[in-house]
Amino acid sequence: MNSTLAVNDSATKPFFQTGADRVRVKICGITNERDAAAAIEAGADALGLNLCSVSKRFLNLEHESDWIRRLPDVITRVAVVADPPVEQAIDWSKSGLFDCLQLHGHESLAFCESVRGIPLIKAVRLNSLDALKQVHNYPVFGFLLDSHRPGTLGGTGTPFDWSLLRNVILNKPMLVAGGLTPENVADLLQIVKPHAVDVSSGVESAPGRKDPFKMRDFVAAVKSASSSGLLNPNS
Repeated sequence: MNSTLAVNDSATKPFFQTGADRVRVKICGITNERDAAAAIEAGADALGLNLCSVSKRFLNLEHESDWIRRLPDVITRVAVVADPPVEQAIDWSKSGLFDCLQLHGHESLAFCESVRGIPLIKAVRLNSLDALKQVHNYPVFGFLLDSHRPGTLGGTGTPFDWSLLRNVILNKPMLVAGGLTPENVADLLQIVKPHAVDVSSGVESAPGRKDPFKMRDFVAAVKSASSSGLLNPNS
């Protein structure tokens, strides 16, 4: 099952295909092969692999790269990073390990323009819509709207005010994170229909350890909202 996709072919994976058919699911903070396999079995479209050393869900590539390379081609492998040197980001983009870089720091427009050949997702910690104005013209695939908590880069386990999303107008795909769980993700999807939802702590038994049953229930809740017509048709 070795990945044979070239770097420039990453955007052809199902996770990046835009359209109204369904909401994609990204399970973030995967730290080991067993959890990766369980997330894929549950129905995840993408796995988030955290390369931020300060994170509770940090993944050491020196020890874990072999199984990342063996992941099925259909699964999108997202490197979660924050303010890396542009040279490091370019190296990751060319490594063949990742299909996408998810930027959680204060990366600039120039930074994003320098990292070519791989899709980028810019995370925005949303305490007001002003945060989106600063990045709306970034050359990225989409924007991940996450909860804002000073001193954190994500994975807070706390939802933000989803009603803000009613007024969000983007010219790129929207991904939503922040305190999502199997119990509340359908509530979010009644307000907005994003391109994807992103979950981490809401499907864990402990930080960095995923619960296979919670992952299964989360994906099932997203699919149920799609098939039952709960998705907001005006999003």
